[in-house]
Amino acid sequence: MDFLATRKYSISKQYVICISIILLVCLTTYFTVPITGYKVVALVLLLLVSVLSILFDVFPVLVSAVLSALIWNYFFIPPTFNFHIGTSEDALLFLMYFVIASMNVVLTFKIKESEKINQKEQEKEKTIQLYNTLLNSLSHELRTPISVILGSIDTLQENDEQLSSTNKKVLFREIELASLRLNRQVENLLNMSRIEAGILKPKMELIEVNSLIFSVIDQIKKEVHSHQFNIETDEKLSFYLFDRVFLEQIIRNLVYNAIQHSPEDSTIFIETKLEIDGCNVFIYDEGKGFPFQEIEFVFNRFYRIDQSKSGGTGLGLSIVKEYVEAMGGTVKLANRAEGGAFFTLFFPLNHELPETENA
Repeated sequence: MDFLATRKYSISKQYVICISIILLVCLTTYFTVPITGYKVVALVLLLLVSVLSILFDVFPVLVSAVLSALIWNYFFIPPTFNFHIGTSEDALLFLMYFVIASMNVVLTFKIKESEKINQKEQEKEKTIQLYNTLLNSLSHELRTPISVILGSIDTLQENDEQLSSTNKKVLFREIELASLRLNRQVENLLNMSRIEAGILKPKMELIEVNSLIFSVIDQIKKEVHSHQFNIETDEKLSFYLFDRVFLEQIIRNLVYNAIQHSPEDSTIFIETKLEIDGCNVFIYDEGKGFPFQEIEFVFNRFYRIDQSKSGGTGLGLSIVKEYVEAMGGTVKLANRAEGGAFFTLFFPLNHELPETENA
């Protein structure tokens, strides 16, 4: 596993760094030889080669190992300043140094390669597990609205003459609601695919924030009749830099999350506030809130609260976080003292924006 980013350097830069470190340490230890002895220098160089083998690729480290052996022979092993070795003991010591240093480099490289393979296998297993979770969720979340649509259509076809106009309106309404629910799930899947593909690039433009929020809530009201909505906007907040599609999706997902986790006939609150350094959007409800131990996980992909009314795909809040951060903002979740979840969105005024062209 890569603990540092040193192996991301170019090969030429790794060669320069490794050789420079070897030369610097050799120069430093040269002046301590009268005290430590040349055999201690060999141990220091072996330790140094071991550290380099962890940080850099195999070939720059192998070159540094050979270089350290040659320098140790020429400057440290008596007689110095030549490659002749005076005693058989020193010759054996030099040979052992060279072999140990080389083996250390190669074995460390093999271990790192093995760790990379294991890491890839673990990531593959994790990905499979995540997508199995997604497919299990979809088996319910997509099947349910489809079943409602098909069942309502069959009823209309088989009992068209027997059904009253009121009953027909009810069935058509169920088809509409199921279609909207199905559309939301498909939309979340497409958004997540976009995120996974790495093309999450907002198109920032000046948007009338308050009008956009009212527009999104008006659309939701056509589908949801079980909750009330209280919208309080800051009149000083008129136009602000946002990606329109991103902001609409953020508001929509947070409001539907509030609907899912709050009782019928309760109120969902949406507020905007202009600050000196940016703007805030608050969305909160009158539900039970989130279990304290689960708050830090709710923005993870495919994560679902155990006690939620429906399974869900666990994508809504993760998409919110991805979209908010793509526009340079932050999102936080807390529980209200009165009960309910409280989402705080903050978008700084002078933030550095990502590229402003949609892929």
